[in-house]
Amino acid sequence: MKQQKSTLILGIGNYLMGDEGIGVHVANILEKNNPFEGVDILDGGTGGFHLLEYFEKYEHVILVDATLDGNVPGTIRQIKPRFAKDFPPAMSTHDIGLKDMICAMQILGNIPEIDLFVVSIESIQQQGIELTPEIEAVVPAVIERIRELLQKNIETVQLSLSETAELLAV
Repeated sequence: MKQQKSTLILGIGNYLMGDEGIGVHVANILEKNNPFEGVDILDGGTGGFHLLEYFEKYEHVILVDATLDGNVPGTIRQIKPRFAKDFPPAMSTHDIGLKDMICAMQILGNIPEIDLFVVSIESIQQQGIELTPEIEAVVPAVIERIRELLQKNIETVQLSLSETAELLAV
C-alpha cells in the first residue's frame, strides 16, 4: 500500500566515512528545513534490506549516493535504474545491499519509480564526518537537481490532469 506522500528522498551512505556519506549529508540538510511540499526525506544510512519497506510505500524514490566511478570528484549524474545492473559499477561500500534490494523489489513486482543521483568521489576516507571541499561544494547543486526533478514531475502531473480534463470535455 502506497503512502499519500508519493515521493521519498533517500540519502544513502556512511556518514562516518567522509565523502562516502554525501547522500546522508544531503538528507540531513533537507530534513532540517524540508523545502519540498508533500515529499518525505530519510537518512537511509548504508542501505540494505531494512529499507525495503520504504520502496514498497512510495511511488517514487529519489536516491542520493556516492560512487567510485573514476569521474572527476564532484561529478553529479542522474540515473533511472530499473534493474540492479543499471547501478554504477562501483557504488561505494554498500553496493551489494542496494543492488540486492532492487532485485528483491523486481521479484515482488512492486518496484517504484527510482531516480538516483550519484556524486563521484575520489576515495572512501576512513573515520571522518566532514566532506572534502570538492564534494561539499556540490551539495547545493545536488539539492537543485532534486528540486528541478520534482518540479518537472509536478508539471507532468498537471499536464496529464489538463489532458484528462480536455478528453472528458469532448
